[in-house]
Amino acid sequence: MADGPVFDPDIDEWLRQRVQAPTAADTSVEGFRIHLRAGNELALGRLPDPPVAAAERDVVLETSGGPVPARVIEPATRLTDATIVFFHGGGWVAGDEHTHVQYSRRLAVETGSTVVGVGYRLAPEHPFPAAFDDCLAATLHVAGATPGRTAVAGDSAGGQLAASVAIACRDRGIPLAAQLLISPVTDVTGGYADPHVNARHPSRADRADGYGLTLAAMRWFAEQYVPSGPGEDWRVSPLRASDLTGVAPAAVHTAGFDPLRDEGNAYATALQAAGVPVIHREWPTLNHSYFALGGVTTTAEHAAQQAATDLRTLLTTPQPPTATPASHTTTT
Repeated sequence: MADGPVFDPDIDEWLRQRVQAPTAADTSVEGFRIHLRAGNELALGRLPDPPVAAAERDVVLETSGGPVPARVIEPATRLTDATIVFFHGGGWVAGDEHTHVQYSRRLAVETGSTVVGVGYRLAPEHPFPAAFDDCLAATLHVAGATPGRTAVAGDSAGGQLAASVAIACRDRGIPLAAQLLISPVTDVTGGYADPHVNARHPSRADRADGYGLTLAAMRWFAEQYVPSGPGEDWRVSPLRASDLTGVAPAAVHTAGFDPLRDEGNAYATALQAAGVPVIHREWPTLNHSYFALGGVTTTAEHAAQQAATDLRTLLTTPQPPTATPASHTTTT
């Protein structure tokens, strides 16, 4: 057997328990939504010292594209002038501004910034580009309605939305201070079913099953969100954008045991090649959903804290930090 990183045993046991959970049996869209919500609540309950915001409130953003629900999180100690617009994961199918509220709380508390968690429309009821349209509209609304700078952040499908929104803001001349992309989707071309596209990202085969998110699940998510196209549009596949020059400085975090690892790494490389300041870290022993698993393993907690630290660095450094090589790896 070849030498290499060993999958975190605590997360491995966590996943075994989640597979046996009663909510795992229903494989319908609604069943997946219930299972994701239950898992996030359970993971939150495992955190020994969860971040506590100073204030939280539900709002409706009256954007140019229509009303978008959101949850606003305020830090007790403000360290930046920024407002971070956060887009949750869940394969464009599940989740909302409440299921991922602990993600927003962490970013608010640990960056010292206001966070606006966006409840964008979900597939399959609202296929592409509904989620992108909502996230862009919310970001433009926040940028125009709040003082200080604006940043975007997201995990998984939310990371894709953040990356694509950053491109759209560049195109509209709306400067963003930073983007944080956690285990992002970046290349939906072929819907995760095209062998030629999959071959470009070897982690789709190497990590296809057994580590939480599966390649089969990504095919299903793509079918729900992009049912009528190959997914080449940069609004869902930012890696396919023709030009990334001038997009916001980025922190890109990927996980070694994630089928999306290589497309996330490829996006960090593409950003750097376009001259974008990039902080890139790959966590070799963690899986796709590590950002929520700080109460399961200390490695995930450290990685989640580091993501917030990297975003805070981008928001507090007068000049963006020198781009780090896309192959940079942080281990613990």
